[in-house]
Amino acid sequence: MPVDGLPTALDGVYLDLAAVVLDAGAAAVEAVPAWFALLTERGVPAPNVRGNLGVDPLGGLARTGRRWEGPVGEWARRCVVDFPGLRAMTVDATAYHDAGGSDAQELGCALAAGVAYLRELTDAGVAVPAAFGQLEFRYAATADQFATIAKLRAARRLWARVAQVCGVPEAGAQRQHAVTSAAMMTARDPWVNMLRTTLACFAAGVGGADAVTVQPFDACLGLPDGFARRIVRNTHSLLLEVERVGGMAAALGSGLVADRLAATWQRRAENLAHRRDPLTGVSAFPNLAERLPARPPVPATPTGGLPRYRYAEAYESPRDRAEAHAVNTGTRPTVFLATLGPPAVYNARAGFAANLFAAGGVTTVRPSADDDAPDRFAADFTASGATVACLCSSGRTYVERAEPVARALSEAGAVRVWLAGPPADHRGVDGYLYADCDAVSVLETTLRDLGWLPGWCSRSRNSATCNVGPHTGEVTGQLTTWFGSTPATTWPDHLPQSAPR
Repeated sequence: MPVDGLPTALDGVYLDLAAVVLDAGAAAVEAVPAWFALLTERGVPAPNVRGNLGVDPLGGLARTGRRWEGPVGEWARRCVVDFPGLRAMTVDATAYHDAGGSDAQELGCALAAGVAYLRELTDAGVAVPAAFGQLEFRYAATADQFATIAKLRAARRLWARVAQVCGVPEAGAQRQHAVTSAAMMTARDPWVNMLRTTLACFAAGVGGADAVTVQPFDACLGLPDGFARRIVRNTHSLLLEVERVGGMAAALGSGLVADRLAATWQRRAENLAHRRDPLTGVSAFPNLAERLPARPPVPATPTGGLPRYRYAEAYESPRDRAEAHAVNTGTRPTVFLATLGPPAVYNARAGFAANLFAAGGVTTVRPSADDDAPDRFAADFTASGATVACLCSSGRTYVERAEPVARALSEAGAVRVWLAGPPADHRGVDGYLYADCDAVSVLETTLRDLGWLPGWCSRSRNSATCNVGPHTGEVTGQLTTWFGSTPATTWPDHLPQSAPR
């Protein structure tokens, strides 16, 4: 960002509340005067200004091989006199970490640079205690949390010793700014960087850093997008909130963690339900012919704390009910696909609809011939034994034929008529299947319309399954269905009388 862009970048920022740290490198010669001018222009009370000018000539030398010169002593004196909450200099030790240095080498270089800056400031007339107060130290925080914690603690002890030797032990508190390590970041599989930076952020906080900067997970790929910046912000926010309420135990007890997780799960579940996050083999490309290996049921896990979710359970629950239906009755729940027009017109949407229904264990059947006469569709629908139908074709064909075919299917006994395509105003159509529709809701509705309502479902326990008359809505029978054991454990005598044997 150019120096003249500083006012624009800070437009709307309350400079008397928000601390600002400059990182201008050699451009500090122009950036620092511009910052002072901006503070004067906006009338910010000097005692309220906080932050750091970020002046680090030795860090620039380490990174670029060139040391820039500027009135560092003058800036430091102005900070001491006019802006007591503003520091002038940064000792950026991450340059030595990024160059392959060990933790000990990073600390040693930081101490050496810090002592050099003390000499420069005192030579410029800044008192020794004030000179100590003008320095901020920047360290790398890595995913090795224990080493990071130890490094930050050791840095404070070492700097306190420097202050003691200088005769001002009371000025030996070191202000630390931890930055998640750039050296540990990867360009391949960059999402794992979220784990690395979360560990590093936690270690920096536990280690006592006064400020923590988390690098975005895609830092190796270029400028971060909005998602990466939001993850970085939330990493800080979550850790800060947990500590603010008294630690992790207090956060669990107060419901803070549960509430945050519930909100996140709600968004995740919505994406799963709408298949924005598809689950291969479950919500996308399900295999109705698969046979699961038989395994003993898993012992019940303790409950009472945070809930436990699996991403696939919203799809596997209705599919389990459909599988139980197939085992107990000999037939799968079935939806009739009314394919309008030639195959080239309806195949894409018919395949889409079949895939969606299969995610809930529901099979589909098509007409016996490509005949678009409404009465022919009605006859094939009746012969299929289905009670739910779905129209499949192109948008143009729907305009011409959807209404009479939907009416014929309803008159033939269809309790619900879906249409594969975006929502539109087609009379006789009860719902629409499209790329972003709520697939879980479609499956639940379809199984309900087909006459099978759940009690509850789990692979490790039994559940009550009801048979419901599709036209009356009355419960006509109930059976116990077992998951995790053989179908023989459901006795034929328990089958509802209205279900085919």
